[in-house]
Amino acid sequence: MPVSAVIQADIKNIYNNLKAELSAIEGSKWLISGGAGFLGGYFLDLLHYCNENVFKKPCTVFCIENFISGTPTRIQHLEGNKHFRVIRADIVKSIDLAGPFDYIVHAASIASPSFYRKYPLQTIETNVLGLKNLLELGKGENLKGFLFFSTSEIYGDPSPQFIPTPEHYNGNVSCTGPRACYDESKRLGETLAVFYHREYGLPVKTVRPFNIYGPGLKLDDKRVIPDFFSDALSKRKITVLSNGLPTRSFCYVSDAVTGFFKALLCRYDGEAFNVGNDDLEISIETLATIIAELVGGVEIEFSKSSEADYLTDNPQRRCPDLTKARSLLNYQPEINLATGLTRTLAWYKEVY
Repeated sequence: MPVSAVIQADIKNIYNNLKAELSAIEGSKWLISGGAGFLGGYFLDLLHYCNENVFKKPCTVFCIENFISGTPTRIQHLEGNKHFRVIRADIVKSIDLAGPFDYIVHAASIASPSFYRKYPLQTIETNVLGLKNLLELGKGENLKGFLFFSTSEIYGDPSPQFIPTPEHYNGNVSCTGPRACYDESKRLGETLAVFYHREYGLPVKTVRPFNIYGPGLKLDDKRVIPDFFSDALSKRKITVLSNGLPTRSFCYVSDAVTGFFKALLCRYDGEAFNVGNDDLEISIETLATIIAELVGGVEIEFSKSSEADYLTDNPQRRCPDLTKARSLLNYQPEINLATGLTRTLAWYKEVY
């Protein structure tokens, strides 16, 4: 199964924005958990692109996947490639892999609220025990970089004076609510990452993604953008499962992956970086209207979710302060919402 034309164009765009940084990784050895997932798949595709088109000495990539949320078809085009090895395993279990690795990326996670509420213990284990296994693996090696995928959810529902939200905001998070399995395990993951850096000198960086969307985000993911597209493309009414007033700042995946690589390859070990797009903070109702108009011939309705905890502890606003990422990483998102949604729609039509 060839990789989508939309994703191929994204990968070329990411590479063009990262040429200077990527020159340093030629011939390196990688371990990536969750490589068949929404974000992990882009990591594999970018490394594959560099191997095929740029590097004289290719990278070697080991991908650990249990395919709970990732899909085999996402990385099927890499089957038989001698530089990529997919290991079907649970990152929570003990890891026995031949190192040393130059770069380790922990992208495995259950990130959709509907799914992590359904699998709370698995979510906690992946974000904490899975991370600890990878940190232990990297502890005895001369790592060049370790990236932990945290989340903007660690901020919970910020006070208005902390919107846009900077990295130093400590968060307003429930430790026992239905979202806590994800939010609190990511927070503990950040604590683990920082102390492995302080105790063992691991070159760990943490990224906090803000509402990333785009190709690879499956229609049945249950997050708001694929949910709305699923309704619209099936010619159903777009169902808004709230009053539509909460706001979000959405970031297209190619911008996000550019930011992730900039964080991984930077010199600021032990630091956390917001990665998102602060260009536009819009309401969920406005998002539904934009998608309805983009697809055409679709109406919007307001309803209530059958999930009792669907809106419990749901943040009212979410917008990143990108000052730190801009100043230290030279990170600058480029894709506006209209362009990103158009590219996402093109991918859904191409794949589905």
